[in-house]
Amino acid sequence: MCADVAARRVNGIAMHLTAANTRSRSSNFGGVPLIPLDPIFALSAAHTADPDPNKINLGIGAYRDNSGKPWVLPVVKKAKDILHNDQTLNHEYLPIDGLRTYTDAAAKLILGSDSPVIAAKRFAAVQTISGTGAVRVGAEFLAKFRKSPVYVSSPTWGNHNQIFGDAGFEVRSYPYWDAKNRSLAFDALIKTMQDSPDGSIFVLHACAHNPTGVDPTKAQWAKIADIMTSKSLFPFFDCAYQGFASGSLEADAWAVRYFVHERGFEVFVAQSFSKNFGLYSERAGCLTVVTENEDVAVRVRSQLCRLIRASFSNPPAFGARIVNLVLNNPQLYAEWEDNLRTMANRIIAMRRSVVAHLKELKTPGDWTHITSQIGMFSFTGLTVAQVKEIKARFHVYMTDNGRVSMAGLNEGNVKRFAAAIDYVVRNVQ
Repeated sequence: MCADVAARRVNGIAMHLTAANTRSRSSNFGGVPLIPLDPIFALSAAHTADPDPNKINLGIGAYRDNSGKPWVLPVVKKAKDILHNDQTLNHEYLPIDGLRTYTDAAAKLILGSDSPVIAAKRFAAVQTISGTGAVRVGAEFLAKFRKSPVYVSSPTWGNHNQIFGDAGFEVRSYPYWDAKNRSLAFDALIKTMQDSPDGSIFVLHACAHNPTGVDPTKAQWAKIADIMTSKSLFPFFDCAYQGFASGSLEADAWAVRYFVHERGFEVFVAQSFSKNFGLYSERAGCLTVVTENEDVAVRVRSQLCRLIRASFSNPPAFGARIVNLVLNNPQLYAEWEDNLRTMANRIIAMRRSVVAHLKELKTPGDWTHITSQIGMFSFTGLTVAQVKEIKARFHVYMTDNGRVSMAGLNEGNVKRFAAAIDYVVRNVQ
C-alpha cells in the first residue's frame, strides 16, 4: 500500500516536471504569423523549379543579354581589375555616410555637374544599401522630421507601401495607370493631388515608372509641379533607372532637375546603381537631399548619419568603389554611357519585336503601348486569368498584374512570347 502511494507521488512529480519543462521550452515567437514569400522572388523560384526547356522568366527586374544570361558590364570588369591591382586599398570601415567622392559624384549625376545646388553646397548625399536602403533611410528621416500622409502611385514598386508603412506613415495611393487606354491616368492623378492634405509627401518615379513603364510628358511634369507648389506637397523621387531607361543619363534626369532647378523644390532622391551598373548584389545606392541652403544641408546630413549609425552603422565599400571609379574617370564614364546604350537599345528592340510579331499574328487589340512605354518593364494589359494561363500553358512567368521585364526577352524567345499573348488574348477573358 505504501509502495503504491510512493509510486503515485513519484509519477505525479514526474508529470509536473515534464509539464514545467514543456512550458519552458515553448517558443517566445509561437504567435508570429507566417508571411507569404515576396511575389517577385516566389515567381523567380517557380521559374527555376520548372523543368520546361522553353520557359521564359519575365518577372525579375534584372538585365539579360541576347542569350538570356546576366551581363557584367565591360566597364565594370575594367573597374574591378583596377581595384584589384590597387595596393592602397584595404578593408577598413567607410565613414557613416559612405565614400564621399562616390556620394558627391552620385549627386552630380542626378542634378548635373554644373548644378547651382552643387556649387552652393545645398545638398546632402549619403551612401545607402542600394535604392531600397535610400528609400528606407529617407522614410525614417521624414517620419522623424516631416510626418504627413505619403502618397504612392497605383500601381507602384511593391516595396514602397511596406517601407513607408513600416516607418509609421499613413500610406495612400494616387491613380497612375489608365487600364482602359493603357496610358497615364493623368487627370485622376492631378485630382488626387489637388484633394490631398497640404504638405503631403508624394513618391514620384524619376523615369521608367515601375511597373507601368509610363512616364509623364514634360508638360505633365510641369502641371504636377504647379499643384505641388500650390499645396506645399513634398516630392520624394525614386530613381532606379537613370541612363537605363532611354540610354541617356541627361534625359532620364530631366524631371528631377526640372523640379530642383526650374521650380525650386527641396527634394529627396533615392538613387540605385543596381540596374544601370548591373551591380544587383553589391547594393550600391545613394540618398541625395536638396535643401534650401548649406546650413540646412549640414544639419540634414548629421541626422541621416545618426539614422544610418543606428541601422547598418556604415555602408559596404566594393560596389561603391566600382561606381566611384567610373563616375570620376572620363574614359570609363564614356564607356559606361556606351554600355547603357547597349542595354537600353536592346530592350527598345525587344519592344518593337513584340509589337511586330503581334501585328503579324493579327492579335486582337492595340499593342502600341508596349513601344510607347519606357525602361525595363512593360504593363501588357493582360488580365489575371490570362497571366495564369500563359504561365500554365506556355511556361511564361510574369507578375499577376501583367507586368513583364522586357530584359527577359531575346531573339530566341520573343516570337514564342508573342504567340503566347496571342493565344490567351483570343481564348481567355
